[in-house]
Amino acid sequence: MFGAIEAGGTKFVCAVGDELGTIIDRIKIPTTVPEETMAEVMAFFKKYDLDAIGIGSFGPVDVNHESPAYGMITSTPKLAWRNFPFVQALKDAFSVPIGFNTDVNAAALGEAIHGAAKGLDSCLYITVGTGIGAGAVVQGKLLQGLSHPEMGHILVRRHPNDEYQGKCPYHGDCLEGLAAGPAIEERWGRKGFDLVDQKEVWELEGYYIAQALMQYILILSPKRIILGGGVMNQKQVFTSVYHYLQELLNDYVSLPDLTEYIVSPGLGDDAGITGSLLLAHQAFTEENRRK
Repeated sequence: MFGAIEAGGTKFVCAVGDELGTIIDRIKIPTTVPEETMAEVMAFFKKYDLDAIGIGSFGPVDVNHESPAYGMITSTPKLAWRNFPFVQALKDAFSVPIGFNTDVNAAALGEAIHGAAKGLDSCLYITVGTGIGAGAVVQGKLLQGLSHPEMGHILVRRHPNDEYQGKCPYHGDCLEGLAAGPAIEERWGRKGFDLVDQKEVWELEGYYIAQALMQYILILSPKRIILGGGVMNQKQVFTSVYHYLQELLNDYVSLPDLTEYIVSPGLGDDAGITGSLLLAHQAFTEENRRK
């Protein structure tokens, strides 16, 4: 039996289940400050006899096992969580293996094993919501190097009619700064769900997302791309993405039918929590292998 945490900027989803994605219990907890949120997390898990816990967390996080800061949330704009020792806090409370990665890497893993990329050895999962992040599975493994990917902060070409300066506190008009949910709200004066019928909003959104996808495709060549997050609940964005991506690629590379290649999450809102269960299973397996 495994515990799973999908730690988001607004809420934590905690669940208990198995590596097949079967969930027997779950809870949602507001993301306030570590002392409050983690107290509720601990209380939930202490009701169960767990074999391991998997964490998919908002970031940036330190996923380098050789780093003294491994298992910590690092330079997050959520100041109360900056340098929070996530893994150590759980190790202190539970004597079980802990799997740790980003929320988007967890979602990519969930979609690769049980979701829209099942049966493929590579995929890219991108969330477009409060922020923009991406996780990649390459040859069956999560992509990780010096750190985890930060694909939401790549630079894109500004639309000639877009005078909005950008929302990212670090880079201004990077992809996240121009296309995440808060950027939509600040640029247009209303939240995305109040702009459903304004075609120009979603055309511009597709313009920026397509530029990012072109770069990811040319560099990583994923076998499927999954677009999740609150913004992508506006399905008209997909049409705009398909149009601009075809225009940008200009037949340089051969792709499958874009409606089958770039899709919504097969697991819906459960991609992240399912991936976190898989992270727990991986940590459990690795611990037993070392024994």
